[in-house]
Amino acid sequence: MNLLEQINTSKKIKELSRKELKLLAGQIRERIIDVVSKNGGHLASSLGAVELTLAIHYVFDLPKDTLIWDVGHQSYAHKLITGRNGSFDSLRQYKGISGFSKIKESPYDGFTVGHSSTSISAGLGVCYAKYLNKDNSDVISVIGDGSLTAGLAYEGLNQTGDSKQNLIVILNDNDMSISANVGALSSLLSRTFSAKYLQSMRNRFGMFLKSLPKIGDDIYNIAKKSEESFKTFITPGMLFEAFNFDYFGPIDGHNLDHLIDILKNIKNPKDPILLHVTTVKGKGYGPAEKNPIYFHGVGSFVVDTGKSNKKPSGIPTYTQVFGSQMVKLAKTKEKIVAVTAAMPEGTGLIEFSKQYPDRFFDVGIAEQHAVTFSAGLASKGLKPVIAIYSTFLQRAFDQILHDVCIDAHPVVFAIDRGGIVGEDGPTHHGLFDFSYLRCMPNMTIMAPKDENELVRMMVTAIDHDGPIALRYPRGTGVGIQIEDNPEPLEIGKGEVINQGNDILIIAIGNSVTEAVKANQILSEQGIFSTIINARFVKPLDSDLIIEYVKKIKKIIIVEDHVLDGGFGSAVIEILTDKGVTGFFLKRIGIKNRFVEHGPQDVLRKDYEIDYAAIVTAAIKLHGRKIE
Repeated sequence: MNLLEQINTSKKIKELSRKELKLLAGQIRERIIDVVSKNGGHLASSLGAVELTLAIHYVFDLPKDTLIWDVGHQSYAHKLITGRNGSFDSLRQYKGISGFSKIKESPYDGFTVGHSSTSISAGLGVCYAKYLNKDNSDVISVIGDGSLTAGLAYEGLNQTGDSKQNLIVILNDNDMSISANVGALSSLLSRTFSAKYLQSMRNRFGMFLKSLPKIGDDIYNIAKKSEESFKTFITPGMLFEAFNFDYFGPIDGHNLDHLIDILKNIKNPKDPILLHVTTVKGKGYGPAEKNPIYFHGVGSFVVDTGKSNKKPSGIPTYTQVFGSQMVKLAKTKEKIVAVTAAMPEGTGLIEFSKQYPDRFFDVGIAEQHAVTFSAGLASKGLKPVIAIYSTFLQRAFDQILHDVCIDAHPVVFAIDRGGIVGEDGPTHHGLFDFSYLRCMPNMTIMAPKDENELVRMMVTAIDHDGPIALRYPRGTGVGIQIEDNPEPLEIGKGEVINQGNDILIIAIGNSVTEAVKANQILSEQGIFSTIINARFVKPLDSDLIIEYVKKIKKIIIVEDHVLDGGFGSAVIEILTDKGVTGFFLKRIGIKNRFVEHGPQDVLRKDYEIDYAAIVTAAIKLHGRKIE
């Protein structure tokens, strides 16, 4: 019996027996593995949260009750049982369903997510909104142990505990080691302590103690501390009790019977509750259980073996080039240290961490801390290289501005995944970094046209005495040979890589490659271009740009970035400031909108920032007459 095909609402889940729920869990895992093996996606996290998802839907009245997933990596089972099984094959595909929860996609998705550690704060906001609207339905925020390394999660816990709002936080812990005896005992106690009659009796007894004349508050506090001491002696709940949460757990997150029982007990709480469940990442799929890091975010693979379907191209990715060069530089430059925010694999720093463990720092999902920590390192003579995806560096804007740039600390920002990223969608595209960095005094910003220029920029950055960012895209390089002894670049100097008198193309980063492709097509049509590889967004090579704008009046500026405040805006500013006039100019970049998910090449074509868009713009410009 295929139960999954019959399920499209939470109400349908409630109609199943517990035995059928366990059967459904297996079918959900099979469906997730089948689709992710073809489309790629966040496999391990979603496999680990199947029983938890079913238990939540079985007990709570969704979508009247609000369920908020943190990040959304673990939401695939939730999607499958809320009317999206039929479209699940389109997961992370162009025009298909998102890999994260998304308000516009389903009423069952309580909040649009994609970055970590937001669920508690968002959940508390929803709680207050329901309170003010006289809505007594529940709010459930699910957060992973990794997300609890971010300060935002603790800010949310702090206000929630103080507010006494009835938020239910479920900590999905797939990394903590708990012995069998302690785990079993804490599970029994939590299921016992969470019973409604005991919660009610405890509250009444507490009120009685407080009512005693003169000594009531003191006796109550002693009793409260005694209870907390007993619970925290055998459970890891002391931290959450300190935030004024009623803590229950750890509970086996794959035991449906235990999960359902305790969720029924804590439903409609009077105070904030934290339920701690332990799960196994990749549960039910051997390769993912053995290597949950690889299967956290994975491309297509062979189900039987778990091996990737992708054939090696022989061309390294920008991330691999960065990681390799970091190891080389560190051999002769002892002041170099590497910092990352829970992404040592994703940023290419694994080999560095092995060879230089004392000079490698993974601070967890804490980008703000990572930046200020790096500023502290730099203030005492070290050369920190902080490797963070562009989209996640956004979270540390204030720390970059105040803690790094004011005193011009020589922190190197290695900004991976710059530009259009792909299937993870609007929360992951790195399309705003030029804008939010170039407004900062003392900041230098570079973007390489290829992998060899990346290593030259790394040498430049290490030699630079001040804040400096190098921004590079996701994916493979162009296949160019990397120099053994790369020379640094002169700060603020671009290069001319092609000469032509009809069109001036000024490009930055991977858009230079698109400009070169466009020039090949245009030259076949008798339109000849000069291409400037700007290299630097800040400082711009204003002398070079102005020199060519005065000679070639038809200009195209190209960037893999939003147009608002980006590279093109910087070029226009210098032309205006220098009083240069009498030219036609076309900017190619992302308009003021969020880019959806899909393959990089498809998105670049659809959003008109690829070589074809340059060709079209050049032909139109070429036909215009200069008055």
